[in-house]
Amino acid sequence: MTIEHLVTHSGGFHADELMSSVVLTRLFPNATLVRSRDPHWLVPAADKVIYDVGGDFNAKAQIFDHHQRPSPLREDGQPFSSFGLIWAHYGREYLAAIFVPAHDIEIIHLAFDNKFVRPIDLLDNGAIEPSVAGPLSDLTLPSLLGSLKPVFDDPSPTADDEAFVAALPIARRFIEASILNLAAKARAQSIVLDAITKAGSSPVLELPSGMPYRSALDKAGADHMLFVVYPRGEDWTLNGIKLSSDTFEQRADLPAEWAGLTDTALEDASGVKGAKFCHNARFIAVASSRDAIMKMAELAVKAIR
Repeated sequence: MTIEHLVTHSGGFHADELMSSVVLTRLFPNATLVRSRDPHWLVPAADKVIYDVGGDFNAKAQIFDHHQRPSPLREDGQPFSSFGLIWAHYGREYLAAIFVPAHDIEIIHLAFDNKFVRPIDLLDNGAIEPSVAGPLSDLTLPSLLGSLKPVFDDPSPTADDEAFVAALPIARRFIEASILNLAAKARAQSIVLDAITKAGSSPVLELPSGMPYRSALDKAGADHMLFVVYPRGEDWTLNGIKLSSDTFEQRADLPAEWAGLTDTALEDASGVKGAKFCHNARFIAVASSRDAIMKMAELAVKAIR
């Protein structure tokens, strides 16, 4: 039977049912989104998906609540929110619907679950505190989405529903952008792995364009590589490689005497014609040609050996 109604609770909203709505409205674009606690709407039926309300989790009956006891748990014992339940059941179908290649669906489904869905599940259930983000706690995605709710003294009886509808495309953009980035990383990995093989023992990795490369370096165990070069428009860039995604510290910095210099001053300091820019923090440099950037890369390697 065709899904005709997507049912979640009325009133204030949280990230989990908002994100669930992103997935479901994509899969069932002709269904009506209903926000209600009326018992009539909370009775499972073949033409409904009920989520974050209803007091039951039964995927076959298309009801996905997590507030009841016992609440649904992941295999590792961590709690689901409605988003985690919806993602586990409909996520692969959603990825196909936004044109993720079939051969990447499983890996992206898992990566998105770990990177995006699980943190929302944990926050919604109080399994982690917003304070773990420190001074950035008010800038986490659930907090930002929550800030779109109406103020407490908004007199409109439809304020919550209107705010929910307005927040939905914002949440959709975050989800789709995150998945597109994961898909791009999957596409890039084979390109970077080929480039690593081609580079051999060289500490400089040359890529055909800017692209995510960190995961491929880790997969290949290419710990000997110190710098990455690639074209950017009419110029070429020389980048340091971070020790990890959680730090700004690099495997190697560009030479100290280049820091903050541009154009003629950088050409004089480096001895490379066509050198154009070096960031003061020494993690990126720019040159006007491949020959120039490769000379800068060679000098940067020599400077640390």
